[in-house]
Amino acid sequence: MDTFLRFARRRLPAYLAGALLAWLAPWAPALHAQAERPYVILVSIDGFRYDYAQRFQTKNILAVRDGGASAESIIPSFPSLTFPNHISIATGLYPEHHGIVGNSFYDPARDGEFTLRASSTEGPWMDPRATPLWVLAEQQHLIAACMFWPMCDSEIRGVRPAYWKLYDDRFPDEQRVQQVLDWLKLPPDRRPHFITLYFSGVDHAGHSFGPDAPETAQAAKWVDGMIGKLRQGLDTLGLPVNLVLVSDHGMQAVEGEVSLGINEPLARVAIDGPLALIYCRNAETIDKIYQQLKKNSKLEVYKRAETPAAWHYRENPRSGDLVAIAKGRAILVGDEPRRRDPPKGMHGYDPQQDKQMQGIFYAIGPNIKPMKIASFENVNVYPFIAKILGLKVTGKLDGSEAVLDPIYQQAAPRSHTAAVGN
Repeated sequence: MDTFLRFARRRLPAYLAGALLAWLAPWAPALHAQAERPYVILVSIDGFRYDYAQRFQTKNILAVRDGGASAESIIPSFPSLTFPNHISIATGLYPEHHGIVGNSFYDPARDGEFTLRASSTEGPWMDPRATPLWVLAEQQHLIAACMFWPMCDSEIRGVRPAYWKLYDDRFPDEQRVQQVLDWLKLPPDRRPHFITLYFSGVDHAGHSFGPDAPETAQAAKWVDGMIGKLRQGLDTLGLPVNLVLVSDHGMQAVEGEVSLGINEPLARVAIDGPLALIYCRNAETIDKIYQQLKKNSKLEVYKRAETPAAWHYRENPRSGDLVAIAKGRAILVGDEPRRRDPPKGMHGYDPQQDKQMQGIFYAIGPNIKPMKIASFENVNVYPFIAKILGLKVTGKLDGSEAVLDPIYQQAAPRSHTAAVGN
């Protein structure tokens, strides 16, 4: 808008420029208001434990922490796995409500199995009550872009973000950062105001080598360099960008495996790390397997309706009839032979009881008040970002705007001449 007005003043005869500017005057405030709306980049660093930034001295991530708002930790939803928690962050709902209760699970209603591949290839899996931030933005005429995020490559409620890419773990991190910066260089009428960015390397290293390994430290420093490149690029753009760094879960060292030993033809099992979701054909089978697993001292076993209230895991049949968790540092295995070396790091355990399952929340930008806050559940990120973007939350959330409201602030007015594309 500003570019067009400058052109009119400089290139058109005075009488034509005056007439054109007068004609545009009623629309100018609305156009300026849209261009001036804040930007949010939501960055997920998969598997970045709450203490990694300090432990591994990731200077760029620490700069965000120390220069902006930081929580002692962010508490994942149960189970502390990748897909459930990315969707909890993106929707403000616990897994039992958004429907993605694990990285893999069985849905009795559709008689289908959810896998990571199925998330983008087999139609909608998310509960209809869930509205991811990118969908909420597009519904309210704010452009969104996803440089990867679990399920952002799926059509949800008939909506996809204006810009998105099918997930490819091999896509270089440098290009992910550059794509975000390129989107922000677009003209104002095509530029996204909400952007997601996802890095997976720290999680991979934690699984392969363990959370204390030098390889995990190296992966953390690598992604720290990507955050540095992102911030350097943002500094050149002059846009009111709020940068929010989160992680979906932490990581702990694991030792040993526990076999479920279920050979029941009337049951099916979905195993992920320390978690097993067990689906039974009838009540008799539920009781039979429950009594069998209760004898295993290496397991915690619950009927779904009796799972801890803090898990918020009782309502959805996708969570199984029985839920089993390996105790201590063990992971669960089925009867099939292992095709690769066992992991040295794992997550999925109770995030309320195990601090090592908790992640980071660091945020900096014009709408974020620098301060330290206590740990909080990740479902509270959604209403905070919606408030920054000026989006109206249209459904009932498990998260609350009140939790992160202390770190919200109105941005000071800025000069129109600084922003890219003006």
